[in-house]
Amino acid sequence: MADMGSKGVTAGKIASNVQKKLTRAQEKVLQKLGKADETKDEQFEQCVQNFNKQLTEGTRLQKDLRTYLASVKAMHEASKKLNECLQEVYEPDWPGRDEANKIAENNDLLWMDYHQKLVDQALLTMDTYLGQFPDIKSRIAKRGRKLVDYDSARHHYESLQTAKKKDEAKIAKAEEELIKAQKVFEEMNVDLQEELPSLWNSRVGFYVNTFQSIAGLEENFHKEMSKLNQNLNDVLVSLEKQQGSSTFAIKAQPRKKTKLFSRLRRKKNSDNAPAKGNKSPSPPPDGSPAATPEIRVNHEPEPASGAAPGATIPKSPSQSSLPAVVVETFSATVNGAVEGGSGAGRPDLPPGFMFKVQAQHDYTATDTDELQLKAGDVVLVIPFQNPEEQDEGWLMGVKESDWNQHKELEKCRGVFPENFTERVQ
Repeated sequence: MADMGSKGVTAGKIASNVQKKLTRAQEKVLQKLGKADETKDEQFEQCVQNFNKQLTEGTRLQKDLRTYLASVKAMHEASKKLNECLQEVYEPDWPGRDEANKIAENNDLLWMDYHQKLVDQALLTMDTYLGQFPDIKSRIAKRGRKLVDYDSARHHYESLQTAKKKDEAKIAKAEEELIKAQKVFEEMNVDLQEELPSLWNSRVGFYVNTFQSIAGLEENFHKEMSKLNQNLNDVLVSLEKQQGSSTFAIKAQPRKKTKLFSRLRRKKNSDNAPAKGNKSPSPPPDGSPAATPEIRVNHEPEPASGAAPGATIPKSPSQSSLPAVVVETFSATVNGAVEGGSGAGRPDLPPGFMFKVQAQHDYTATDTDELQLKAGDVVLVIPFQNPEEQDEGWLMGVKESDWNQHKELEKCRGVFPENFTERVQ
């Protein structure tokens, strides 16, 4: 019998709940159609909007904080592996090995401590802050349902009162249900009217405390990490001083093409080689192209002040004794200078001058057509006569000191690796 009674109560409760849902649905339809008025509270609706905004912001902050913590953990793991690598390559007989190992241990502990403090002082506080939202959100929804119940009871009571044939018993019962619905709604409404503004105002203090904690923890972490890094740097400096010969050497890019000056020398030698049976070459007759080579300019520059249009570049006395290939080389250099070189027309700079570089490291020449460089040497960069002769990563130039002293490109110029220098002009 007790079981039957229990089942009856349960069934009655289910039926009551179903009836409530049907009544609420009917009331909402009437309200949307404008056939029933709806109780409005604009102040409360504003509080609900603020609540939803606060929940969205808090959820995003929690997500980003978890991402930040995951990044800290990943950095910890990466730092740990890097230090383990250093410990493996640090040979036992090197000075400072014990200090380096101790620094690595402290580095690991510092990362762990930083991560844990972020969890305790930021993430857990964030979780607690957001933990109050689900209950309030549920109560807001319940308040909305009780408001519909109240409006429905009110409309039912009003319809009975305005009916042509009044039933006092039904009116009394409807009034009783109305009072009950109103009481339930108002109790929930009053509580939320107090809690929502208070929760909204609490966000400022929460954001301040959270970000102050994060900023303070990060500042202290970087201070301590900076000390460890400085200690490690001191250990490595000491190692470098005692093992100076192991300093990493910068290397030039390999040259793949035939060396420019070697090719020029071979051509020059073949041009000047005497015929079989002759002990020495016969001098070229006066007036021949080899005796008085003509220097041609591809694009004629504007004539200097006082010079007649069409004037040719005068030949120097020494040119009559130069072989044809050298004259061609000099002619090409002049052409390049006239066409686009920034040093055109400046006697203090070589023909075709483009820009200056300064050697950052010593470079030992490995061939006769290469420049020998010392750190600090300034080189005047000029174009290759034949662009196909230029290897990747190499430049043509003449050291400024050699140019100022000799003013002769053929004796001073050479190629050099670009990665040993830095452009200064």
